[in-house]
Amino acid sequence: MQYTSVVFTFGQIEEYQQDILISELGDLGFDSFEQAEQSLSAYIQSAIFNDQALIRLIASFSDQFHCDYTVTEVQSQNWNEAWEKNFQPLLIGDSCYVRATFHKADPAVPYEIVIDPKMAFGTGHHQTTSMMLRYILELDTSGKSVLDMGAGTGILAILAAKKGAGELLAIDYDEVCCDSIRENAELNHIAGLRVLHGSKEVIPDESFDLIFANINRNILLDQISRYAEVLAPGGTILFSGFYESPDLDMIKDACSPFGLTYADHKKDGDWVAARFLSNKQSF
Repeated sequence: MQYTSVVFTFGQIEEYQQDILISELGDLGFDSFEQAEQSLSAYIQSAIFNDQALIRLIASFSDQFHCDYTVTEVQSQNWNEAWEKNFQPLLIGDSCYVRATFHKADPAVPYEIVIDPKMAFGTGHHQTTSMMLRYILELDTSGKSVLDMGAGTGILAILAAKKGAGELLAIDYDEVCCDSIRENAELNHIAGLRVLHGSKEVIPDESFDLIFANINRNILLDQISRYAEVLAPGGTILFSGFYESPDLDMIKDACSPFGLTYADHKKDGDWVAARFLSNKQSF
């Protein structure tokens, strides 16, 4: 699948302004970002890129900051070269080590995840993914059935599997991500990880003890009712991909009618990951 890169350069911008811009770009369909002090790289599937929508969005920020931007098509080999050049190993909570195939292993860390994302997203470096990983490290996943929505590289499902999860299903709307999930499962010796291409419409009528959904606010709001249908009584949902204000209250309000109770949340910068529990009764 072809991706388009939009690189923004700023004369002067505050971190919170970059975060707001990222949120608005997410609403346009951009699904991965690389931040620097005075620049931002954003990536979107070429098939859904709308240059006029981008122009309107940039114009809406004209009274807050000035930016220039360039739009380029990203070739797979160029993406891989850039990723290999910039990707650094990542340690989460002293117990989860995320590395690429070209990094040395660290046998001292209990859970090691080897990721080769190609053009799929989710290496653990973004705050939303790292917070989700930290949540999974805290959870009892032994024998639990897992649904990983918008799975990207499959990193969340892979960590759950390494912590003893049972049935595993990863879903992503991007075929490149689906291929990446399968390859990363093999790299990590994870057997039995099912992968489906699509969105909420392909979620099977099964019961899941744990659901991971690191996507963005609008998609989560659209899909919460379906998650509630397949979440087992007493099950747990981890959400991320949104901000504390106003997004978290919007997520809480959307969950409440479906028997999903807010438990707690983590915050890194303006990004949030939140834990919700099912209060459905088993019969």
